Amino acid sequence: MKHVARKRFGQHFLTDAGIIDAIVRAIGPQPGQALVEIGPGLAALTQPLVERTGRLTVIELDRDLALRLRLHGQLDVIESDVLKVDFAQVAANLGVPKIRVAGNLPYNISTPILFHLLDHVAVIEDQHFMLQKEVIDRMVAAPATSDYGRLSVMLQWRYDMDNVLFVPPGSFDPPPRVDSAVVRMVPLAAAPALDVALLGELVQVAFSQRRKLLRHSLGRWLEQKAHGGAFDLQRRAEEVPVHEYVALAQALLPP
Repeated sequence: MKHVARKRFGQHFLTDAGIIDAIVRAIGPQPGQALVEIGPGLAALTQPLVERTGRLTVIELDRDLALRLRLHGQLDVIESDVLKVDFAQVAANLGVPKIRVAGNLPYNISTPILFHLLDHVAVIEDQHFMLQKEVIDRMVAAPATSDYGRLSVMLQWRYDMDNVLFVPPGSFDPPPRVDSAVVRMVPLAAAPALDVALLGELVQVAFSQRRKLLRHSLGRWLEQKAHGGAFDLQRRAEEVPVHEYVALAQALLPP
């Protein structure tokens, strides 16, 4: 029976064989690697991945799809909302220090998934995700551009990221109303130590009034934090590079 895409799960199934092949080549799966796929759907990407690794862990929320996937002898199926999956526990269950993660993420919850994975970055070797192109544009954006924002800062402090492949709407069934792309995310080996929640709050405040100078938003927040250090507030949030936000978050930590 043909599976009908479910809107509530944000399902758009990849059908373009050329694009699938290009994604697999970008991931470069090797035999025996601990690879986890989020949202395998109808297994368009799953099958070529498991053929190369020998075994694959998949995370699928849709009960009917999970049932189908369990019929495949080389798949370990986690039937769950990905936002509830403990990736450190997944790595432990696989008996490896780090896992590789890939998938065609549901566009309606892609940002929450990225932030959830950020909490588990210590056990992740790399990530390859299909996402809405405009989301990837924001992820990799440089300072002083319109796409640079909270998502850029929160991911760039921890990952080296590249937009590796453009994917048109016609590559899916049903076609989404947006362009898509594939991003490669590799955790930085020497990422600075900081309080991620504090950085998140700082950045959220900074970009809450992005058209105004930071003294109107971040300046007041820093006063409440009794921050006496130097920080140029005569700029807009999008003009501040990632390393300066990180340095400010570190300076706010108690000695």
